[in-house]
Amino acid sequence: MTRIDFYILPDTTLEARFGFACRLAETIYRKGYRLHLHAEDEAMARELDDRLWTFRPDAYLPHAMLGSDQEATVPVTIGWEGPPEPGAQALLNLHPGIPEWFSRFERVAEIINQHQDVLTAKRECWQTYKKRGYPVTPHHLRGQG
Repeated sequence: MTRIDFYILPDTTLEARFGFACRLAETIYRKGYRLHLHAEDEAMARELDDRLWTFRPDAYLPHAMLGSDQEATVPVTIGWEGPPEPGAQALLNLHPGIPEWFSRFERVAEIINQHQDVLTAKRECWQTYKKRGYPVTPHHLRGQG
């Protein structure tokens, strides 16, 4: 069964949420997982793509947008519509809702910050996962933004 982890940040900004998403993506990648980042829309996906190149000067996270020529050759993909090709084991969901195909992954990570829109959307996600019987683990982070 898919394991769900909620990372709860003390910050209110989108900047903090994106920064933590990049660090978490790097951690997931270093643990050997193939990862898909699911964005809310194309603008967010492109922002994540840019940030993965620049979030740390000494980091390199091989990634590509879904639909690109590099998609099949990198361990990290980014998209906003449908699912990636089979093979990714982890999903980092930055979309307000839950993609209907989330259960194909071993792990799902959700990032919550203290922005009211994010809190509202992710509370609904939490309740949906719990109602469906998925194990949900909260991680309360301090000063991680």
